[in-house]
Amino acid sequence: MNQNKVIGLTGSIATGKSQVSRFLKNKGIKVVDADLIARDVANFEFVKNKIKEEFGEDLYKDGNLDRKKLAEVVFKNGKAREKLNQIMHPEIYKEIKRQIEDSDELVFVDIPLFFENEDLNKKYGLNFDEIWLVYVDRATQIKRLMKRDDISREYAKEKINSQLSVEEKKEKADVIIDNRTTLDETFAQVDSKLKKMC
Repeated sequence: MNQNKVIGLTGSIATGKSQVSRFLKNKGIKVVDADLIARDVANFEFVKNKIKEEFGEDLYKDGNLDRKKLAEVVFKNGKAREKLNQIMHPEIYKEIKRQIEDSDELVFVDIPLFFENEDLNKKYGLNFDEIWLVYVDRATQIKRLMKRDDISREYAKEKINSQLSVEEKKEKADVIIDNRTTLDETFAQVDSKLKKMC
């Protein structure tokens, strides 16, 4: 397999990116997970202090960030979201870069909002050989999100609309992994793409 290749792995809410990410990890392929890094960063002492100062002490329970409560605070408040990003992004991207540089083999970087944050990837010097998108159509996305989060159709649409549309992402991606049918078929597509890289 090609050495030193860095692939961005992304999707949209409820398209199945996390399942593909887990599949890659189970195959022994290195996956740098931006979400896991963000969780760790949120518990760095100086980051924790900044978040408490900005959003209130009650966002931490037993020393850990209540991510659901924070999501509710920033979801409909652009200024609050921007403030949170200013606190978190430098540390998140620093760690993503460190983990990429720490490897001399194929690396996938799992970034949920890759296309929404393309300017940040450039700002922090992240370079990718390819971008893989885990795709489902909007109707499937709504249905799966309603089931996954046990929410109404209206709220599911609101959450989906807060991101760049998956169709726009499809136009920008280098590789499309179609996750509209079964997971076995999805994983077979991943295996096929990996073999072509050998």
